[in-house]
Amino acid sequence: MWRSSYLAGSAGGIRGDSIISKIFILGAGAIGSSCGVRLHKKNDVTLIGKKGHVDSINEKGLSAKGEVEGVFRIKADTQIREIPQNSLIILTTKVYDSKSAVEGIAKLLRKDTTILILQNGIGNEEIVKSVVRDSCHVERGVIHFGAEFLKPGEVSIMKGWVVLGNTEKGAEIAKLFNESGLEARIVDDLRNDMWRKLIINCVINPLTAILEVRDYGIVVPSLERVRSGVVEECLQVAGAEGVQFEKGLVGAVDREISGLKNYSSMHQDLMKGRKTEIDFLNGKIVEFGRKRNIPTPINESLVSMIKFLEGKNAGRVQGK
Repeated sequence: MWRSSYLAGSAGGIRGDSIISKIFILGAGAIGSSCGVRLHKKNDVTLIGKKGHVDSINEKGLSAKGEVEGVFRIKADTQIREIPQNSLIILTTKVYDSKSAVEGIAKLLRKDTTILILQNGIGNEEIVKSVVRDSCHVERGVIHFGAEFLKPGEVSIMKGWVVLGNTEKGAEIAKLFNESGLEARIVDDLRNDMWRKLIINCVINPLTAILEVRDYGIVVPSLERVRSGVVEECLQVAGAEGVQFEKGLVGAVDREISGLKNYSSMHQDLMKGRKTEIDFLNGKIVEFGRKRNIPTPINESLVSMIKFLEGKNAGRVQGK
């Protein structure tokens, strides 16, 4: 475990061995803040987040617990005000906020700007590219670690890594990440990894949110048929979309989930009365299933239950 007990000075200096000169993390919630903690010591990083979180970071530093521990002085702001040459913008907003977030910086983008999408779900690139068109470069990556937003200025970080595609820019970002303390792996078939993560999220997120348990809490015999049913429906849809997986994925998904001790992002969203990303997870499976005439009753039921809880919890939080 990487521990730090100091309040560092201003963000680390610009790296001399990388083309990337500046990193913005657009959507500094749990995951975005966790990336910032890992990257800021060797890079010029600014977190872009909500005012309460930003104010707390600027006043007291960003407090991290878990795999990385300490209080870190990281630059934070509520918006990107200018984009320097060769900047990397890591997009970690909720998927449904992607369009508005990117529209807010569209006029600032440069040809040498790269947007790296690190979000749940699929279809994200299409949303971003519909806004930026050819004004900058867009890359996709997949996050394989959990994080929790404890309160403004405080996050909990779990061990894990980022997967990037085997492209020139992907390799450059992976090198920077690995040298900065954020493990990155390159794969030839990023689409397969995206779908694999989607399937895992389709099991974890709605079940943990509905049952109000940590991720590992759903790996119990009483939920075995539900978990396997979600995966089987996802596999049928993925196959129809041209994505094939090895046999035994149901067991592999269970093994991965059993080691996750965090509360899922969907559970955290519901507890705060916020909209979830269900439309980009199980909702996408339902959408593609309908397009391919593949029944997805379990996923459809989970979508309906999460939608119900979104309305119920939003009213409960607003009534406090």
